[in-house]
Order: sequence, then structure tokens, then C-alpha cells
Amino acid sequence: MRIVLVGPPGAGKGTQAEIISAQLAVPHISTGDIFRANLRQGTELGKSAQSYMDAGDLVPDEVVIAMVRDRLAEPDATTGFLLDGFPRSRPQAEALDGLLTDLGTSLDTVLELQVDTEEVVRRLAMRSAESGRADDTAETVRHRQEVYAQQTAPLVTHYAEQGLLNAVDAVGEVDEVTGRIMQALGAEGTGRTSAALA
Repeated sequence: MRIVLVGPPGAGKGTQAEIISAQLAVPHISTGDIFRANLRQGTELGKSAQSYMDAGDLVPDEVVIAMVRDRLAEPDATTGFLLDGFPRSRPQAEALDGLLTDLGTSLDTVLELQVDTEEVVRRLAMRSAESGRADDTAETVRHRQEVYAQQTAPLVTHYAEQGLLNAVDAVGEVDEVTGRIMQALGAEGTGRTSAALA
């Protein structure tokens, strides 16, 4: 399966991505991992990204998209993948559509992990207390949720318009949420995603 995973900071994307990718036997591809690999290997794309980061600038979409394109073309991703952290905006989603078309494939579904802001604040406050992180104050968390909502609302709309969006309640124990995701994937495999791709 070819899946995009979206959800606000603190929704449990990283945890669920690792579990789901293992259960489906597809690679979990995160933009963070792609960036680190390119920087570590000193690729041309990595050098380009580094120059922007050194200047304190955001890495442009075209560099990020090129990194994702290279990663999706690797042998382990030819039969499926779970993308985490990309796309983050509608332009990136449209670029992903294009590069998948170039690769002769398309997405099966987009999983949106849904969790309300107060639950995220509670989760990240616990994480902050356990790890000693100072960046997870309630105010900071709420701001990050607002930024996420503003940036990704068009992205969610984009996939909803394609009939690919599948919302999953991400509140509960890890295994409960995993169960909901797997149930949704089963339904999507025989339901509206198949129709949307037809």
C-alpha cells in the first residue's frame, strides 16, 4: 500500500508509522530521515539543503520534493510506502501527485490522525516532564497546533477532494489506535479508495 500519514504534532504519527509500516511490510519514510541521509551522504541535494539551513532559511519545496522523489524510486519503496511528514502543504501534495504519476503509481489512502488540542497539550506536557524538554509548554503546543491547522487544512481538503482522506480517531491507547488504523486500511482497500483510483 502507498499511504500518506498526516496529523498534528503530538498525535502519535511516529509511533503509529513504525507499527503500521512493520505490519504492512512497507518502508516508513519520514522527511527527517531523508534529510539526515542526504546530509550524511553529502549528496548534491544534501549540500543544497545545507546551504539554506546554514543561512537560516527554509529548504525550498523543489529540494524537498527531489529528495522524496529519489527515496520513492529506491527498490524497497516500489511495492509500497508510508510517508510521514510529507507533504505538508497543498503545493507539496500536488507535486507528490505528479512524481507518483511519473513513477507509474498513485496513493492508496491518506490517513489523518485526529486528536483535539487539549489532548495534545496533555500528552506533550507529560512528555516534557519525562524528558525535561522545555519547548513543550502549553502555549507553545497550542501555537504549533494553530500553525499546523492553517498549513494543512488545504492539504486535507486536497485529499478529501480526491476521495483519499480517511480520518482516524487517535485518542486512546496505542494498540487501540493501531486497531482503528488497520480497520480503516482494510475498509479503504475495498471501498472508496479503490473507486477513487479507478
